[in-house]
Amino acid sequence: MSFGGGLEDEDDVVSEINMTPLVDVMLVLLIIFMLTVPVLTHSVNLELPRAQNTPTQARPDTVVLAVTATGEVYWNQDRLQGDALATRLAATAALAPQPEIHIRGDRQSDYENVLRVMAAAQRAGVQKLGFVTEPGV
Repeated sequence: MSFGGGLEDEDDVVSEINMTPLVDVMLVLLIIFMLTVPVLTHSVNLELPRAQNTPTQARPDTVVLAVTATGEVYWNQDRLQGDALATRLAATAALAPQPEIHIRGDRQSDYENVLRVMAAAQRAGVQKLGFVTEPGV
């Protein structure tokens, strides 16, 4: 077995082992072990507190306020007229826990109509207000 560029015509056998690749592999392994061993063995012995398993509270209902293109407001499926929106929002804000209010505004609706519903929710003291949109294509 001959190592070289192939320009030599000699067919001498190399009797030495090339140690360079072996040393490179060993150095890489040494570095890996030096980095991982402190991470694996580093721990502080602590006595953690015990927690009691308490049942979680039921999530409040979600109210969907739909604003149509013509400016009509729907509470879930019921159409609201006059001051009914402010009355229902005040009653909802008084509940504990407060339901989440989701506003669904029609794309063709004026911003003013949606803003009117948002302002009514803020005046009533609603804490959880969100918007429902469709993902874009």
